[in-house]
Amino acid sequence: MAAFESPRGTGHDLYPPVEPFDHGMLPVGSGHTLYWEQSGNENGVPVIFLHGGPGAGTTSNHRRFFDPAHYRIILLDQRGAGRSRPYADITDNTTDHLVDDVETLRQHLGIEQWLVFGGSWGATLSLVYAIRHPDRCTGLILRGVFLGRRKELDWFLGGIRNVYPEAWTTFAEFIPSSERDDLETAYYRRLIDPDPAVHGPASIAWNHYETQCSTLRHRPSGPAAQSGPAALALARIEAHYFVNNVFLTENEILENAVVIGEIPTTIIQGRYDMICPIVTAMELMEACPDLKLNIVDDAGHSAMEPGIRHGLVQATDAFRDTGRFK
Repeated sequence: MAAFESPRGTGHDLYPPVEPFDHGMLPVGSGHTLYWEQSGNENGVPVIFLHGGPGAGTTSNHRRFFDPAHYRIILLDQRGAGRSRPYADITDNTTDHLVDDVETLRQHLGIEQWLVFGGSWGATLSLVYAIRHPDRCTGLILRGVFLGRRKELDWFLGGIRNVYPEAWTTFAEFIPSSERDDLETAYYRRLIDPDPAVHGPASIAWNHYETQCSTLRHRPSGPAAQSGPAALALARIEAHYFVNNVFLTENEILENAVVIGEIPTTIIQGRYDMICPIVTAMELMEACPDLKLNIVDDAGHSAMEPGIRHGLVQATDAFRDTGRFK
């Protein structure tokens, strides 16, 4: 494998593109086979990137949060997402299954411990994984904290209208007026319908809504921008988790957060994050005061907003240099 030199003068922005040196498909049961890949330094410090959604999948840009000269960068497409198969499948797709899958991959790759990096739903999964396997985590980097509680789901499905009324109105009006008192169930029913003429438009509407609410500066775009190959997986799997309260008991993470108290942890949080509001990160801090919190004042939810990008790369660089966070 070619050696890497750490790029200089990055200004804590994304590292240059890097290609995987290894990848594969991991069978995990119930017909699911998960795509994984490794890039960067084959003998470097392992880091697992846990994507959001659930159902969003990974992209090549996700490798770029990490110094490839230092880190062994591992990406995993969760059940039904990205290049994992079957695509958009919700069979035996629960939080417990995903936590077990992360641990199965760790064992498959022969890794003793790793840094765990996740945003939004990826932050939820990172926290649950760390609570259940604290001895396997050298550190946690979290973005846009989401704890999976009903009040957070209700905010996403309705509360956001207080800030993004145009996006919410379009989202709600996709559903007939007779069903709008329960948008969650109405969308779920359509998204799990096997007919593409039913689930296709519903997935576009769901993705359009989420995208419109994800950045600090509202940039309206047409639904076609959210109709790519990942649209169905994201919408169907998110709705599946939402109607099942993300397969966690209410306050499960907060009630067990003390377990991660000894794990170096930092949160990168957009002050104007409307998908995962900052109050949730503050509640996690109250439950586990040793966590570090970096509030990005000029950002919303998206990992690709400049301030969030900066904060995330700054965090991975700090862990590279000291094994902790500033």
